[in-house]
Amino acid sequence: MGIVTLLTDSGENDHYVAAIRARILGVNPGIRIVDITHRVPPFHVAHAAFVLRSVFRDFPSGTVHLVGVHATGNPGDKLIALQLEDHFFVGCDNGLFGLISDKTQQQLVELNSINPVITTFPERDIFAPAAARLASGVPISSLGKPLSMFRKMIDRQVKATKKQIVGNVIHIDYFGNLVTNIPRETFELLSRDKVFTIHVGTDKFRKIHLQYCDVEEGECFLLFNSQGLLEIGINKGNAAELMGMEYGSPVMIDFA
Repeated sequence: MGIVTLLTDSGENDHYVAAIRARILGVNPGIRIVDITHRVPPFHVAHAAFVLRSVFRDFPSGTVHLVGVHATGNPGDKLIALQLEDHFFVGCDNGLFGLISDKTQQQLVELNSINPVITTFPERDIFAPAAARLASGVPISSLGKPLSMFRKMIDRQVKATKKQIVGNVIHIDYFGNLVTNIPRETFELLSRDKVFTIHVGTDKFRKIHLQYCDVEEGECFLLFNSQGLLEIGINKGNAAELMGMEYGSPVMIDFA
């Protein structure tokens, strides 16, 4: 039984998600549909890319991921299907897929390239049928004309020296926790036998915790999460609001 995941910025107040699901089931009622989330902030490609790259490898190989975030894209953006790390992805070539993996695609095609459909709802009219066909075992090569490349965007990069790591907040989760792009490996390598100070806004910290509950309610924790990234939060509080941080805010670690 094929699996199709849905990741959109459509919210849950309208008919959009139900219409996408209906079109998939209309092609093959036996497909299993799994909702990742439909609460991506509208048009927020970076947020959606973080969510997708955090979870897609947890699904079985061959899973089809339909992405409807900024689905109509910008002028000139193609609608594509690609195979990457033995998973399939369907959506708009707006740069999102270039942020989920450093690997080269296995296959890539342009959708809606033959007898194109003009629509304001590509998630339902183009992505859903393509995803359903892929999940039903139809070869990706039959869905459109082959392409050699898709759009790549450069994600925020960590800057590291022997004296300092400079990273950024790359995600704010539902709890208001700040996820940075600072990896555990880099921190452990540079902090060995050194004293460190972590700067988050106007606050300074000198301790890394292991669990969210290692601090009292209302206190701040800093830990490396299940993705191996430095995360800052407040136990039963919203760190983004209380610390005045947002997507892209800098986080610095000094070593002495």
